[in-house]
Amino acid sequence: MPQTIIVLDFGSQYTQVIARRIRESNVFSKVLPFDTPVKQLERLSPSGIILSGGPASVLAKDAPKPDPALFRMGLPVLGICYGLQLMGNMLGGKAESSDLREYGRGELKTIRKGGLFEGLPPKFIVWNSHGDRLSKLPKGFRAVASSENSEFAAIEDPKRRFYGLQFHPEVEHTDGGRELIHNFLRNICECKADWRLDDFTKKTILDIRDVVGDKRVLLGLSGGVDSSVAAGLLHRAIGENLTCVFVDNGLLRLNERSEVEQLFSDNFPSRLKVINASSLFLKRLKGVSDPERKRKIIGKTFIEVFDDAVKSIGCVEFLAQGTLYPDVIESIPIAGNPAAVIKSHHNVGGLPKKMKLKLIEPLRELFKDEVREVGLGLGLPKDVLYRHPFPGPGLAVRIIGEVTRARLRVLREADAIFQEELFNSRQYYKLWQAFCVFLPVRSVGVMGDERTYDNVIAIRAVTSSDAMTADWAKLPDKLLRTVSNRIINEVKGANRVVYDVSSKPPSTIEWE
Repeated sequence: MPQTIIVLDFGSQYTQVIARRIRESNVFSKVLPFDTPVKQLERLSPSGIILSGGPASVLAKDAPKPDPALFRMGLPVLGICYGLQLMGNMLGGKAESSDLREYGRGELKTIRKGGLFEGLPPKFIVWNSHGDRLSKLPKGFRAVASSENSEFAAIEDPKRRFYGLQFHPEVEHTDGGRELIHNFLRNICECKADWRLDDFTKKTILDIRDVVGDKRVLLGLSGGVDSSVAAGLLHRAIGENLTCVFVDNGLLRLNERSEVEQLFSDNFPSRLKVINASSLFLKRLKGVSDPERKRKIIGKTFIEVFDDAVKSIGCVEFLAQGTLYPDVIESIPIAGNPAAVIKSHHNVGGLPKKMKLKLIEPLRELFKDEVREVGLGLGLPKDVLYRHPFPGPGLAVRIIGEVTRARLRVLREADAIFQEELFNSRQYYKLWQAFCVFLPVRSVGVMGDERTYDNVIAIRAVTSSDAMTADWAKLPDKLLRTVSNRIINEVKGANRVVYDVSSKPPSTIEWE
């Protein structure tokens, strides 16, 4: 059994990113609810505990708190942001609301070397997201770093092995963040690098066999990375007891149905059933403009279609989905934690309360890059594993406003041109995600000396490693010019192209 670090989740959008950074150091991590009893923690024999950030204020009466006994377990503890303030308050210090809140980029100055900051420079950039700050240290603690707004931006009690960081070391924007977490794992918790993602694959296959037994599983295959890797895991676990179903919901990209059928025949020797439900989906989306309503409608219809598929296939007890952790943490609070809801996903927030099939989500705890690594280990082709993410609700959330057949045609043709030129210019695999968005805005144009009044297409391209944060991609001018010219000249119904230069946060990658 590998050594384990427990991450107690106080509702931060970055909780699972912390767990991911731990796994990158080849140490096993497990996320648990913030109020997990110490007796349960002790049964897991952890090597250390991390207290995540969170949206609450430690000054609030109902602020979420852990079992106080965890500070008497004799284990190293690292508090991040809210976790630092919480630890400070619970151990006799004092947190207060700050007049100058810190959000985004900031400069950290180290006061003492060693410990968490071993090998790091005296000054570096960090990422903040807090309105409270620690104003009085608990007994036994000392400051090890400061920022413009806090003299206690990093604190430590080396005797008890308690540490706190006011900023977020887990996000990409913090210089040296990986080194900080690595130092906590190796220098403080004395963890060995004894865990690999292969361990996850082996354990997941065994878990699926244990849960499913000789029963049958239905998987929605989209042809994307997530569902393809889920199919690979399930096929390895249960073989012919897996039936893959591809639903043509009328919201797919150009030629996607035929491409998925080819992908399946080349890579998955299981059964595939293709269902054409495009008319049903589009009928139910008629007149609907609100993005959350669109997602809920698509999710509900998706499950209904699968229920019908069960009747035609035979006795099936399980529905499998390629849900990833970013889908989950953007949709609903996890394990009772007070996480803010950003948007629902069709395969998370859109599920009916009374679903006839039991749900299996083998990738629910992973990020996209980890899923790709699992897929490589399963022998899946690169062109599948490195295909850009595509939302479950499909083009419905890339059409702002009502979804119509006419708008779908315009968007499909524009997006196909964009994808083709990305491959031609060898930019496709440099990007995390790139796509077109249909805007319900019409603008005046001139074509052949005639006035046009047509739609606007927005181009979105971002770089990222985990979709939790993303920056807009600086595509070559020549590529943008070519894409714009081709869309305007070749796609009837579009006469203007704009480029999205928004980062995440504050924007999301998808527009809806």
